[in-house]
Amino acid sequence: MSQQQKTISRVTTGTRVLDSAGVEVGTVDLVQRGDPNAVTVQAPAGVDPGGSLDELIESAAVDEPDVPADLAARLLRTGYLKVSTELARTGAVYVPADQIAAVTDQGVRLDVPAAELPAAE
Repeated sequence: MSQQQKTISRVTTGTRVLDSAGVEVGTVDLVQRGDPNAVTVQAPAGVDPGGSLDELIESAAVDEPDVPADLAARLLRTGYLKVSTELARTGAVYVPADQIAAVTDQGVRLDVPAAELPAAE
């Protein structure tokens, strides 16, 4: 198991999330461990292989993460947290596992400022 996967596996829903400056981002809504084989370019049965990556991901009926296809593919591979926050217009942001600096009793500390986190669409 990679260090990222060990780190993300210690996060639970409801945990506070702080950005690199110590600003409270919000609380964890969803913990998704990474799958290095996620979102391969194999089209599911019945899908036109000439379709776009966006159509391919939509056809896989994936509700999360609700971000553009290229970012969704990265998040599914690395793992991510979905964090409810008042800092984003949509009420939620995603934290890629590789941006988690530490998981402590105080919460999840990120190594990026909140403003760099992708918002849910």
